[in-house]
Amino acid sequence: MKALVTGASGFIGGAVAQALLRRGEHVRVLLRPGSSPNLAEPSQVEVVRGDLRDAQAVREAAEGCEAIYHAGAVYSFAEAPAAVLAVNVGGTRNVLAAARSTGARLVYTSSIATVGGVRDGKLPDESSMPDGPPAGPYKQSKREAEALVREAARDGVDAVIVNPTFPVGSGDVKPTPTGAVIRDFLAGRMPAYVETGMNVVDVDDVAQGHLLAFDRGVRGERYILGHGNRTMREFLEELALVSGRRAPRLRLPHALALGIAHADAFVSGHLLHRAPRVPLEGVRTAREVMFADCRRAVRELGLRQTPVREALEKAVRWFQDGAGRKRSVS
Repeated sequence: MKALVTGASGFIGGAVAQALLRRGEHVRVLLRPGSSPNLAEPSQVEVVRGDLRDAQAVREAAEGCEAIYHAGAVYSFAEAPAAVLAVNVGGTRNVLAAARSTGARLVYTSSIATVGGVRDGKLPDESSMPDGPPAGPYKQSKREAEALVREAARDGVDAVIVNPTFPVGSGDVKPTPTGAVIRDFLAGRMPAYVETGMNVVDVDDVAQGHLLAFDRGVRGERYILGHGNRTMREFLEELALVSGRRAPRLRLPHALALGIAHADAFVSGHLLHRAPRVPLEGVRTAREVMFADCRRAVRELGLRQTPVREALEKAVRWFQDGAGRKRSVS
């Protein structure tokens, strides 16, 4: 079977491409000029150059494919809101049009951000929706894009949605915000932390979950791909255990962290014209406890549940051994 993967230069998309290669699939990846697949052997995939914002390029990339895995997205607190929406929403609209015209089955990579956090002590599941306005353009874009996919599925497009939580492991090249925490922790650049809550999962389990969603997922349904709920304090303590480094003890109040982020945004953005070290959107996001109930994907898809510590060990090894290396497909 031939499968198209978008976002294969990134963490999740690269892992999905790797999982497909291991299954013996013919993998085609849509990449912007200058990007390369997040794989040790890029020659193992068929590369098509194009931009998600270009409807014709997306349609041509999908020709002849029975499967589309749409993991491509802008995931950066530093990008302009218009750019985030153009890629994450407009690009998804183009992918849906391609899936409709080719008849391919689509697995859309959404986010735990579209599910929301803990409310009244109850863990969110696939039936949950977030309260209130989104914390920033990324969350807004993922809400809008997922809504497009649900609507298209109701109209007949064979699409299923997966909602990864906070993946960790090898191959976090950019890195993700969670990967940046691991990188900074290992480099001794984390004197303090802001308490929050997140659901941590092995990126290889997330990739496998995409394939399982293609094989077993119900059209129009969503599946949370996650595993272990951790507070930031617990996450850092596990990192300390696997890395041999000391976890920071100083906990910053959210109000203080928010003030620092505002000041950093002004100095970095307006005076130095560079991305802030303390993203305002990230601090706002930390106010929400992003635990999750992941049992549906385990029960209905057979999602693997690699221990969080094992996933962290892989992430630590990857960052310590040279994070510039691409992931292996062997």
